[in-house]
Amino acid sequence: MENEVKNEVNEPTENETVETTETDTDDTGMDDTSMDDTAMEASGELTDLNDLPEGEEPSMEQLMSLYEESFKQFAEGEVVTGRIISVDKDYVLVDIGYKSEGQISIHEFRDENGEIAAAVDDTVEVMVEWWDDEEEVVVLSKEKAEKIKVWDEIKKAFDEGGTVEGVITNRVKGGFSVDIGVQAFLPGSQADLRPIRNLDEMVGKSFSFRILKYNRKRSNIVLSRRVILEEEREAARAATLAAIEEGKIMPGVVKNITEYGVFVDLGGVDGLLHITDISWGRVKHPSELFSVGDEITVKILNLDLEKERVSLGMKQLTPDPWSTAAQKYPVNSRITGKVVSLTDYGAFVELEEGIEGLIHVSEMSWTRKVRHPSKVVSVGEEVDAVVLDIKPDSRRISLGMKQVVPNPWDVISEKYPVGTTIEGKIKNITDFGLFIGIDEGIDGLVHISDISWTKRIKHPSEIYKKGDVVQAVVLDIEKDNERFSLGIKQMQTDPWETVSERYDVGKEITGTVTNITDFGIFVELEEGIEGLVHVSEISKEKIKNPGDKFSVGDMITAKVMNINSDERRIGLSIKRLDMEDDQAILSDYINKMGPATSTFGEILRENLQEKMNEDRDNN
Repeated sequence: MENEVKNEVNEPTENETVETTETDTDDTGMDDTSMDDTAMEASGELTDLNDLPEGEEPSMEQLMSLYEESFKQFAEGEVVTGRIISVDKDYVLVDIGYKSEGQISIHEFRDENGEIAAAVDDTVEVMVEWWDDEEEVVVLSKEKAEKIKVWDEIKKAFDEGGTVEGVITNRVKGGFSVDIGVQAFLPGSQADLRPIRNLDEMVGKSFSFRILKYNRKRSNIVLSRRVILEEEREAARAATLAAIEEGKIMPGVVKNITEYGVFVDLGGVDGLLHITDISWGRVKHPSELFSVGDEITVKILNLDLEKERVSLGMKQLTPDPWSTAAQKYPVNSRITGKVVSLTDYGAFVELEEGIEGLIHVSEMSWTRKVRHPSKVVSVGEEVDAVVLDIKPDSRRISLGMKQVVPNPWDVISEKYPVGTTIEGKIKNITDFGLFIGIDEGIDGLVHISDISWTKRIKHPSEIYKKGDVVQAVVLDIEKDNERFSLGIKQMQTDPWETVSERYDVGKEITGTVTNITDFGIFVELEEGIEGLVHVSEISKEKIKNPGDKFSVGDMITAKVMNINSDERRIGLSIKRLDMEDDQAILSDYINKMGPATSTFGEILRENLQEKMNEDRDNN
């Protein structure tokens, strides 16, 4: 039969779908089929056996008409609704009201997990593909019906400016591939309002899209998400501008982060949250507190609608901690805080968010000379301190660490009164003396002049080395200046106190030349005790350079002329000793001459006596 001849229809490829056959309509809006039905009813032809009068049998002509009409009921490529009547391992049979059931390959009903998503009596939309003469079945397709339906939705969305839902399946050159029922292309520039740094983050996510253009024959569809976002932003912007005002608290989303602050999207309007308005406390970089996409609450600080500039604040949502600082941290109160910053002159300690105090290096130790705070504390460390001063108006608090413990200088004078003998290890040696560790971080100083009564010491290292244990006497304690003076030589009696007892004036002594100068020679009488023979007391003859007559190490004999224990000086004379020897010789000579027999002898004795008296007076 002519109606049983199969129409040739090309099966759609993966990228092509069969267009639905559209019927032509006239101005009345009635198609050809409705016209035929009306004509048939007018001519007495049957379209359904139910239309026969009760008890009347259809004629052969009417039956043949119904049979032929059943072949014309569905056109190939048409989408119809049917009911599943059977499911087996290869096919699903669907009743679409045709003379024979339609069949669909079972694989069209498998889901992503391979499970069969079909059950008897389920309603399903299918496309009529063709009539199989051999099997006498209608071949149907569920997948192609879905694609035809998708294309109808695409056309409708494009014509009406609507949206379609889709899932970004993978990245392709220049953008993304999107599944909206059929594959579509989303250019990278149309994926968001601004360039996306990590494109892979978009894959696998569902979005709404606007159709920019499409070509059904080529299966070409171009989508845009940006158009929708721009419309949403503009709508939100209008609403935000209508509602925004200074002092208002609003929600926002972190849009961008810089070193000087955070840009916040308030709903189509961007505002700047400056770093100084983020927190009452210290913020090194906004990225420490925020990430792009964070939802935050801010306060409108300043608004310029003409320039569209909005200044935001977060710290203004809470009271200024300095307003109650004086009551919370009175002078002499003890606090615990975290070191947040170090400078050359001290350490900044955070007492609470927004309140920091300074511990100056001079307030870190009673005994140590702290050159840099890093020698005592480190950033992040918790420390105890005492409030020394607070000025809320200037937002300053002065703290002290050393005040947490007793001042050792307050008790050191009681523990080591002047005259006490102490023993300690030499901690340091300088040009001017020795530093000896006592206890509790206090060092005592032995000045170079207090090392020995008698030795001439150019540098303390000539006698001592670091680490030596020595004994010393407490000479003085200055609490205000934090000075502890010690003496080593005071452990023994000053030999100069008894020098006058050992060396009488006029006594003849013998010593070794230790030093020669232009003004005389120094002679060591005993260890540490030296006397000076002035150049005028070396000889009766005038001597310009003592070195011409003496050398270091020479043994000489001289006469003690004077002793000054306070100034530690002994005056010696070689000349006087020689003069006494000459006088003794002369006196002995005169005495041997006997009584004077002439006036000349008396005159000689008188002149000699006068000369001796004169020399004595001169000296």
